[in-house]
This record gives sequence, structure tokens and C-alpha cells, in this order.
Amino acid sequence: MSQLNDFLVIDTLRVGNLRVEPKRVRATYTVTKPDGNTSEKELVYSYEQALFDPHLRNDWNLASMMLAQVALNYGLFCKNLILEGVFDATDRSFLRNMLENTSREILTNKLLIDNPFLKSSFRNLEIEPKKSYTQAKLIFEASKEPVPKSETNYPAPDYSHYAILSSGGKDSLLTYGLVRELGVAHPVFINEAGRHWFTAVNAYRYFKETEPNTVKPWCNSDRIFNWMLKHFEFIREDYSGIPADMYPIRLWTVGVFLFGVLPVALKKGVGNVLIGNEYDSTIRGRTKGIGHYAGLYDQSWYFDNTLTKYYRKKGWMLRQYSCLRSTSELLIMKILISRYPELQKQQISCHAAHEASGRMLPCGKCEKCRRIIGMMIALDADPRRCGYTDKQIEWGLHQLTLHPIKQIDSDAGHLYHLLLQKGAIIKNPHTQKLARPHPEILKIRFDTARSRLADLPNPVREPLFRILESEADGSVKKTAGEWNTVALTPEFLMNDKYTPYAL
Repeated sequence: MSQLNDFLVIDTLRVGNLRVEPKRVRATYTVTKPDGNTSEKELVYSYEQALFDPHLRNDWNLASMMLAQVALNYGLFCKNLILEGVFDATDRSFLRNMLENTSREILTNKLLIDNPFLKSSFRNLEIEPKKSYTQAKLIFEASKEPVPKSETNYPAPDYSHYAILSSGGKDSLLTYGLVRELGVAHPVFINEAGRHWFTAVNAYRYFKETEPNTVKPWCNSDRIFNWMLKHFEFIREDYSGIPADMYPIRLWTVGVFLFGVLPVALKKGVGNVLIGNEYDSTIRGRTKGIGHYAGLYDQSWYFDNTLTKYYRKKGWMLRQYSCLRSTSELLIMKILISRYPELQKQQISCHAAHEASGRMLPCGKCEKCRRIIGMMIALDADPRRCGYTDKQIEWGLHQLTLHPIKQIDSDAGHLYHLLLQKGAIIKNPHTQKLARPHPEILKIRFDTARSRLADLPNPVREPLFRILESEADGSVKKTAGEWNTVALTPEFLMNDKYTPYAL
């Protein structure tokens, strides 16, 4: 049995030496171990155009918040977490809350599960529910660099413009397709310094040629994440060679990329910040009496609303949300294939993508790949459009008959139901157990737990749902545990007020 304080392996993690330049911001991450040994690594966000003014205090403030995000993953593992920079009361409150929330998520979804990256002596953690789980003392210090006093107001947000946290996945591609019909799109591809970027290459190259507002910031957060793992005695030394559809420790990842989008949105006056998250990414769970978000907090509507409220308190008045909360993975694939086929051809939903003949291709072996293959076959689409070979398609369908997929029960059940109906997979105890018809999966779904109209700005709703309903098999709302048909009348769509803040 292990105790939580067994994971307290770093004395101090300091984020300091903040530097602000016109096209990039930088800070040094310094780890001090209990024996006094130190190690340093620089975190960088860089941009293709000048978005920062070193002579403005509010740009130093924005840079401070950006560069602090990676550190929010480590509140369980260090005695002191020191953030140097320019932080106001709103920033400090946000960082404290997100640090604690991330500590709880990592505890319940990394340390209390069968995590293959943990050494055996650190498993079977004993823990009791308590008020706070963060072990680090969070300390804010003024920047050691001289910070200017002058400030300027960022441009007023234009709500007809949309910044999209973009990748090569189906969710961000569909979000772009929808936004292109709703207003002015600004795809932002965060080029993470790692193989994760491979999933975005095809889409980025296409957008660079076809969408003039496309931007590609660069960030080396992946190198910081990997460097931090080397300081953790509880992580196996051979972690890089362990096959797993998860990261060893980190769970605050979307936030790292999201804050890389903010300079683009704030400096260009873009009013909306969109992240492509679907119906099944808002989940509440409980492990050993501890409530959590199933490791998906930064993909949930709770995250969007928290950030929207933070922007309001900062005076930025940005609105963050997803256009896809009422849609399933299968419906997203259906709309992308039928309405935006040129975008769907750029899709790479695989974190082990590789390059061949100048184009990125999926591995064809991972859980994501077999899920995408299955959904495309169920929709009478050709997985070869995503770069899968005939052999990979055959193998992926075979794997579906042996292994489950990462979808909620209703979504997985309907997918297996469709695949069995089409004779695409064989009947066996596994497939027959999973297969259950759930026709609501291909409908627009509303409920109070996962998909709420109150999380969407009022002006967006009608034009958005007119597009979605033209591709879906209808619309339903969950009442007393049952799905009931609803008509998307103007009265229905405008019944709930936008809750993060009033327009």
C-alpha cells in the first residue's frame, strides 16, 4: 500500500525568468529535488506574427497565465509551486481552483486506477475523501524582470468571428465546417513539439491553402511534460515503450493549448473560442468516495463555462463553448462525411500517425483507429478516405469483435448494432453483448447533464441547429430518463438563457 505523500518527490517547482517578445513568450521551469539537485527546461510559445508588446503590462499578464498552465499538472508531486509573473486577483483565484481540480482528477484517474506507468510499489494507494488534495503550497511572486506599468485595451470582441482550437480530428474539422457557414473562422493549430502534431499536419496544410485566417503557434509543452516524468520516481523507467491509450500523469492538456489560442483571439478581436467536444465528454464519476470528471474536465461544459466566467472577470468578454455538445461521435462523422467531404478527407484520428509519401497516415492499430473504421463502415463510408488500407480495415473490424471501444454504453451499443446489421462484424458473445439499438445516437440530443442549451450563446443557436437538424435523424430531449421527440422551434431554442454571462 502507498500513501499520497509517497508521491511528494519534488521540493520546489518554479516557473520563472519570464520573457515577453513580440512573437514569443518564454519561462524557465526549474525543478529542485529534496536533495537540493536542480534541473531546468524552458517553456516557449511562439507565433508567426507579432502578438505581444513587451511595453504593455497586460501582455505580461497574458504571458504569465499562458506559461503557468503546464505547472497545473503537478500539484500532487511538489511541496512548493512558485509562479513568477504578473497575476491579478482573478488570475490567482482561477489558478488555485484549477490546480486543485487537476490534482483531484489526476488522483482519481491516474493514481487510483490500474495505471501501467506506475511502479508496483506506488499502486494500491490508500486515500480518504477530504476537502483538498493538492499537496503543493502555491506561491505567487512578482516577476524578476522589470514589468511596464502602461496598459491598453484589447479590441472589442466581434461575435461573428470564431477562433477554433484545431487539429486533424473529426471534431475540430466539423466545427470549422459549421463556423464557415455561421461567420468568420480563425483556425488555430497549436504545433506541439511532439508526435501529437502529426495528427494535425494534413488538415493544417489544407487550411493553409484554403483559409487565410489559419495560424500555427508553436509550443514545446510536450517536451516539458516528458522532462517532468524523468523526475518522478513513481513512474517506470521504460514508460516511453509502454503501449497505452493514455498519458502517464498529465490531465490539464487542453488548457495548455487553449491559452495558446488566447493571444490570437484577444489581439484580433475574435469573440468566440470554440473547442470541438461532443455529447460524451461531460461525465461525473466517483472513486473511493471522491467526486471527479472522469479525467475529462477540460473537455466538459463545466470547463467551458469556467473559462467564459474567467474571461468576463478579466474584462475580455470572450465566449467559450462547443458547437457539438448535442451530437454523438457517430453523428459528427455522419455530418462531416455528408456535408463537408473535403474536410473529412483531412481527418487523422490517431495519436500514432506516421508520414508516407509526404502525407500523414493513421497507424490502423490503436483503439481510435478501430473506432473510426467501425463508424465509417456503419455509415456506409469508405475508411480509405482517411488513409486506411484494406488490410487495416479488415484488421480493425476484426479487433472490434474482440475488444471494447471508448464510448459511452449507448453510443457503443448502437455502433455495434449497425455493424451487425450490415454483416460487417461477426456475431460472438462480445459483439452480441454490446449491440443494442439506440436510435437517439443519430439525433440531436438535449439533457441537463451533458447537452444544455444554456451553454450556447443565444444568437448562435438557431443558425447552428438549422444546419445540424438537416443532417440528423431528428431531435430529442431527455425527460425523467426517457428520450422524447422535440421540435426545434424558435421558442424551444431560445427558452433557456445563456448562463455563463448575460449578453
